[in-house]
Amino acid sequence: MKKKAEWPRKLRSYDWFGGTGKNAIMHRSWMKNQGLPADTFDGRPIIGICNTWSELTPCNAHLRDLAERVKRGVYEAGGFPVEFPVFSVGESTLRPTAMMFRNLAAMDVEEAIRGNPVDGVVLLGGCDKTTPSLLMGAASVDIPVILVSGGPMLNGKWRGKDVGSGTAIWQFSEMVKSGEMSLDEFMDAEQGMARSAGSCMTMGTASTMASMAEALGMTLPGNAAIPAVDARRRVISQLSGRRIVDMVKEDLKPSDILTKEAFENAIRVNGAVGGSTNAVLHLLALAGRVGVDLSLDDWDRLGREVPTIVNLQPSGKHLMEEFYYAGGLPVVIKAVGEMGLLHKDAITVTGDTIWAGVKDVVNYNDDVIVPREKALTQSGGIAVLRGNLAPKGAVLKPSAASPHLMQHKGRAVVFESIEDYHARINREDLDIDENCVMVLKYCGPKGYPGMAEVGNMGLPPKVLKKGITDMIRISDARMSGTAYGTVILHTAPEAADGGPLALVQNGDIIAVDVPARTIQLEVSDEELAKRRAAWVSPVKPLAGGYGGLYVKSVMQADTGADLDFLVGPRGSEIPNNRDSH
Repeated sequence: MKKKAEWPRKLRSYDWFGGTGKNAIMHRSWMKNQGLPADTFDGRPIIGICNTWSELTPCNAHLRDLAERVKRGVYEAGGFPVEFPVFSVGESTLRPTAMMFRNLAAMDVEEAIRGNPVDGVVLLGGCDKTTPSLLMGAASVDIPVILVSGGPMLNGKWRGKDVGSGTAIWQFSEMVKSGEMSLDEFMDAEQGMARSAGSCMTMGTASTMASMAEALGMTLPGNAAIPAVDARRRVISQLSGRRIVDMVKEDLKPSDILTKEAFENAIRVNGAVGGSTNAVLHLLALAGRVGVDLSLDDWDRLGREVPTIVNLQPSGKHLMEEFYYAGGLPVVIKAVGEMGLLHKDAITVTGDTIWAGVKDVVNYNDDVIVPREKALTQSGGIAVLRGNLAPKGAVLKPSAASPHLMQHKGRAVVFESIEDYHARINREDLDIDENCVMVLKYCGPKGYPGMAEVGNMGLPPKVLKKGITDMIRISDARMSGTAYGTVILHTAPEAADGGPLALVQNGDIIAVDVPARTIQLEVSDEELAKRRAAWVSPVKPLAGGYGGLYVKSVMQADTGADLDFLVGPRGSEIPNNRDSH
């Protein structure tokens, strides 16, 4: 257990506001134009509220209300709250893809915290990339922080049925192409998919990353699943505001919490909840920020032994409301612990162990959080495949895949770009059947750019009309956490970086063996060498601006696709401790 720091003591914000010198007087007087009493700057903790609120980020459009609840808690605990905005990465609207801007948002968070007079920070996020960007940026600064999620939407409703945001779109879109659903019905269903504030109510990337933050110990217990519009979401926001003040007094920092054991706990919990493949990228990147040695091998090793026990879409049938009412993530963490798969002594933002926060919780619905013997799959987690097609690895989510495709060999049908895919996928003369392997190139970190969620390519109508609902799909892209299917993603190195994926041609045979963790292109080394000698990248690199910086600096998916110059802990000190005044 970390030893608590002495209190009272001089805090970080004293460098701005303490004393009687000219600079301190200027800093205090400017802040006082907001009507602040003199004793605001008496040495009490100054708490930043780092808010990713934006009306262009629908998942986070309600965070202004939660910020007010956090402020109440901060005041109650004797702190002084100051709210500030950072770049909000909106998954649903931002082009070319939100993943391209995760690292930019993390830079914004990092420098906003480092450069301002705050002693601790409450991070407000929700949408897919806002949670990892907040954690990455804050971890790089390493002052006390706690995360509050915005929470999932209420269940989608359409014609008496529950529908999951995202998951229903993939499903219904395929049904329209196969003729099972009319376009009018699809348009009608749209009205009930997102009927309250909050993020996707499936176990998509937003709910997965909220779960990862809780499993890492960076939130109060129970944070992940509370619906956005449930009054208890406001309560946990207020309690988090109280808790961050004590965290500052205790000097409890991310580096105390984000240990290798914490990451191993999160990986196992991800397997238990059937979490998004996007969590692989985000946790690898976060580990890189704090100097924890985490790799794809850890994901595969730790996930193999974890059963998926959360029966939620896209892997199962329920939605996040039912998950919360069943007991939420604490019940899952307890179950993982009872399987002997949890580092119970890992410290959380509570100052206590992760086990202390979950050991007494109760499962109120064993059809939502199922017993181990009834698990959706006994080997959940993320499967990492390697071979001559993916020397640095590719990932697959077994809980969302088709068992009959776990060992498969088929003829490659290659799409040279996402535009090529859209131009040909609906054509009746496309030479494809259900035994083929669909391959999509140039959609990785550098190629798209930004590694878009296009890996779960929709099947061709000529196959869907035969009643086929799944095929093996391989790409260097990502897929939405709300999606499903036997989809192999994050192939590294990517095609745009000269990876073997770039060399695949129509008609090549690809062999996939998930139990053996292999993915092999059955083409001779000599032939591949000839193809490589003739290969010229079709991707035109971006020039200038953040896009140019991103393409130049982004690393590959197997290390989390962070920017190479951002890796490693840096600390909270202002450069040279300079004061511009």
